Amino acid sequence: MRDALQALLEKRIKEFVADKAGRLMDEKDERKIQACADRNAEIVKTYARGKILRQQFNGERQAVIYEVHFQHLIKQKEHLYLEEEVEVREASFLRGILEEDGEVVPDLLEAAFSGDLSVLELDGGVRSSYVYDRRKAVQYAERWWNSHNPAFRKFDVDCTNYISQCLYAGGAPMRGYPNRGQGWWMRGQNYSYSWAVANSLRWYLAGSKAGLKAREVGSPDELIPGDVICYDFQGDGRFDHNTIVVAKDGYGMPLVNAHTYNSRMRYWEYTDSSAYTPKIKYKFYSIVDDNREWL
Repeated sequence: MRDALQALLEKRIKEFVADKAGRLMDEKDERKIQACADRNAEIVKTYARGKILRQQFNGERQAVIYEVHFQHLIKQKEHLYLEEEVEVREASFLRGILEEDGEVVPDLLEAAFSGDLSVLELDGGVRSSYVYDRRKAVQYAERWWNSHNPAFRKFDVDCTNYISQCLYAGGAPMRGYPNRGQGWWMRGQNYSYSWAVANSLRWYLAGSKAGLKAREVGSPDELIPGDVICYDFQGDGRFDHNTIVVAKDGYGMPLVNAHTYNSRMRYWEYTDSSAYTPKIKYKFYSIVDDNREWL
């Protein structure tokens, strides 16, 4: 019986994924289409595939958490590129008939840490000389955008941990261990707030004068691959999310990779995100090393 229900459930999920890929009709997708139109781009084709993550059976009722991997072929000017994103959804079925379906939105609040300057100490430290290899940072971002590197601890809200790994892959040196409120580091299961908490990394990039450093710029088009964008979705001064620039679009604007909302080559504004609000604010940070000092 369970095998039969499982087969029916998988069939229903595949039907839903195919239907969504063909129609792109919900509010989030309408915002994506509009965002493309605003920058003279269009979604030429959408591919999608689904995977069941877990399920529960209660008599004739079934509940399932599943993952949909979308690939959007986007054309802008004469250029084509593939944007990818992973959406986690929850659906309920009664006797094999779909009753309800919706996106599972991650909690980005990370309430355990404030990430304020009262928590994060910007230690002076000894100047750490390094050269930031943007190519390696981007290669790492591409390799792990939709999976987890077992060499590092994984978090439910993993966006900042992923960005820190990318920066580290590019050669940015850790410092500050074992003080969690100081420096930028991860060792085993322990880590600094700035390594894994979105708002703390934003403060760290704004103030660090040794090791990993960054210069805030006023416009996203000033960023290049390997740089970082921070997102305050509610516009309340507390930053919730971070991404890394991996490419530029036809007009020189950033395309980014991220975790939590696993995505690749996504347009930097995030207007198509479930977390987006009209109050959103951004911070743009250009990584500075000994070959690219403060301007």
